[in-house]
Amino acid sequence: MNDIPHEPVASPAEAAILASGLTVESREMPQLIRLVARRMPADREAVAAALCDVRRKAWTGKLMDLANRFGESWVRRADAEAAAASIATPEPDEDQLRHALRTVIAARLRAAGPDAQAALDSISAELLDATGHLLPADRHATLAQQVAWAFGLDRTETASFVAAAIRAEDRRRAELRGAEQAARAKRRDEVARLRAWEKSLVGIEGIPGLLGCTPKEALRWAGAGLLPVARRQRDRGGRERWEFDPAEIIPLKRDSAEWRRAEQEAAPTRKGEAPQKVSLTRVGNAAIARVAALDRYAAHFATARAMQRRIVLVTGPTNSGKSHTALDRLSTSESGYALAPLRLLAHEFRDALESRGVEASLSTGEERIHVPGSRHLAATVEMCPLRNPVDVAIVDEAQLLHDRDRGAAWTAAIMGVPAREVFVLGAPECIPMVERIAQLCGDSVEKVSLERKGPLRAAAAPVGIGDLKAGDALIAFSRRDVLDFRAELVRRGRRVAVIYGALSPEVRRAEAARFRNGEADIVVATDAIGMGLNLPIRRIVFSALKKFDGEGRRDLNAQEVKQIGGRAGRFGRFEEGIVAVLAGAGSPDFVRHLLNAPPAPPAELRPQVQPDADIVQAVAAEIGSDSLFGVLARIKRAVLRLDDPNYRLADMTQAAAIASAIDGVGLALMDRWTYALCPVDERDNGIQRLARWAVDHAAGRPVVPPAAGRLPDPMQASGEELQRGEKVHKRLVAWRWLSLRFPAAYPDMERAEAETMRLDHWIEDVLRQQRRGRTALAG
Repeated sequence: MNDIPHEPVASPAEAAILASGLTVESREMPQLIRLVARRMPADREAVAAALCDVRRKAWTGKLMDLANRFGESWVRRADAEAAAASIATPEPDEDQLRHALRTVIAARLRAAGPDAQAALDSISAELLDATGHLLPADRHATLAQQVAWAFGLDRTETASFVAAAIRAEDRRRAELRGAEQAARAKRRDEVARLRAWEKSLVGIEGIPGLLGCTPKEALRWAGAGLLPVARRQRDRGGRERWEFDPAEIIPLKRDSAEWRRAEQEAAPTRKGEAPQKVSLTRVGNAAIARVAALDRYAAHFATARAMQRRIVLVTGPTNSGKSHTALDRLSTSESGYALAPLRLLAHEFRDALESRGVEASLSTGEERIHVPGSRHLAATVEMCPLRNPVDVAIVDEAQLLHDRDRGAAWTAAIMGVPAREVFVLGAPECIPMVERIAQLCGDSVEKVSLERKGPLRAAAAPVGIGDLKAGDALIAFSRRDVLDFRAELVRRGRRVAVIYGALSPEVRRAEAARFRNGEADIVVATDAIGMGLNLPIRRIVFSALKKFDGEGRRDLNAQEVKQIGGRAGRFGRFEEGIVAVLAGAGSPDFVRHLLNAPPAPPAELRPQVQPDADIVQAVAAEIGSDSLFGVLARIKRAVLRLDDPNYRLADMTQAAAIASAIDGVGLALMDRWTYALCPVDERDNGIQRLARWAVDHAAGRPVVPPAAGRLPDPMQASGEELQRGEKVHKRLVAWRWLSLRFPAAYPDMERAEAETMRLDHWIEDVLRQQRRGRTALAG
């Protein structure tokens, strides 16, 4: 991004004023006017406007200093700017500045809720969401006083309102403190329990002392699977060491005589005769069998395993018609599912079925649309139904089996979808993993390979930012880069649409429609454009050939370049697709090499798996604990060994962090497990927010949906304000997700949907602004 010319921070007149070293006090105004007028004699109006701008900026800074001095953290810079713009006095004193700011804040507080209590709750929640911390008690009381003043309460009403607010806040603080202390205590107990359990484990050499058998018998019985292995580890030499739980081994002593007798009966009767195969029934602990079920994950899906399934693996590059082929088959079936990676694409699947004359319901994490009588469903992969058999199912974007965060959802969907015919769609890189899953399930596989419908080629030379044309898509790899490129292109007079992951599906769809309909010449997007959005793109231009993947910056791989670059050259619109790189960002030869590279062999063929509610309950019953953190810790340590030949455990870091935060709130174990699955952004204090919501839930208080409060005019919105709106939208996604699962605790879905829609419209209006010159979103 260093090669992008950023917007100037000041106009020429402002620059001249700032360079003078003078302030905007009245006594220096004539000197300023003469100084700047000499430098800019032809533009006295610009000089006057610049003086006003500089004065407003100075007052804005003073207002923010005043707010910080008084601890009023609810004051935003936009409030200070609005207050500064309302001041007519040439040299306002501190009281006048405070009055102007108080007037603006009062208007924002009144807009935060229908009454004083709702406004106080909304602003308090907003501050809590932004910082992750409760306001100090004295500042909360000050905020309550300002809310009372904004709503015109008299002295007696204000005193009563503030006193009630202090009592309610004290109660909530006590509840949160109690929940945190209980969660910490549970965590300490579970860590101690886990360590004690690990210390109690014995190696194979300890079995004879527990069962009264010989070391050779212990080895034979362990090898035959008669002794439940609690944990498998590797020593420094790389050799596997089996460890056993004495509490499970000792009860098997009564069975050891039967095992010994069976072995004797199977011994050879004549010299040189081979011993007969011992046929013994495994009599290990039934609870252990349930707990260890992750190593037999395919068996979890009883409905799918009872069916004779056929997997049709349809692979090919982007624009090869994979979805079209599968949807044609699904639309002719009596019943079926279309499973997509994103809510936006689930909607597109539903629209595609309806265009083929098939009505379909919709199911996503935070949205349900039920169509009476429909036997077809479009859903996100995580919402895959597992118990209702259908004729045909589609599982899209199967290469996400390798995704670190969501791969386990694709494993569960492909293994568990109860359909006689399962269309698995994806890039060629997914073939080995899907074949492995089919083998584990005992399903037959038919492979269909599709070719791209139009040619795709790498550009011979880099593309300058000024050479971008209508129909181009510029690809960046961060939200900030997308908005910076957008600002630069708007400054150059181009009409621009933007698409990035933080935008809601509705806004992404609207921005895509602007580009598709010709309202925007160029689309600037992150790699989110590579999944499912069908746009009339002539040329893909990469602004960088490296990306940050959550751990570090790395080169793009072949699959990413093909997936994103393949969006160029929409069939029926362009004769060919072109993939290029922005000047200064890398070599066209690198892009050409990756476009032509064969599919890379996957580093890992074992599908990812994660526990479900049944496994969590079984482990909790087995270890005798109500701690979700303890259950997840035991699953991570013991249920699926690291070198299991068939499966690997998915990353449960966030679920464990949520479990640790909410274990003390007083909700049932399965309710806490539901919270642990809620999609939250840890960078936005998401786990702390979940814990607060869970405290209200457990206390029987309705959880109020997040609110954005007063939104600035889209023409004036800054990048910071846009980001704040996007964050509130994400919080609403989490709230709506929980509302579908706990409607009594999260009752105001109508209000949440209205706020979501308001934010969608506002964000889209902000992104529609195509002002040239200085743009609020730059940087």
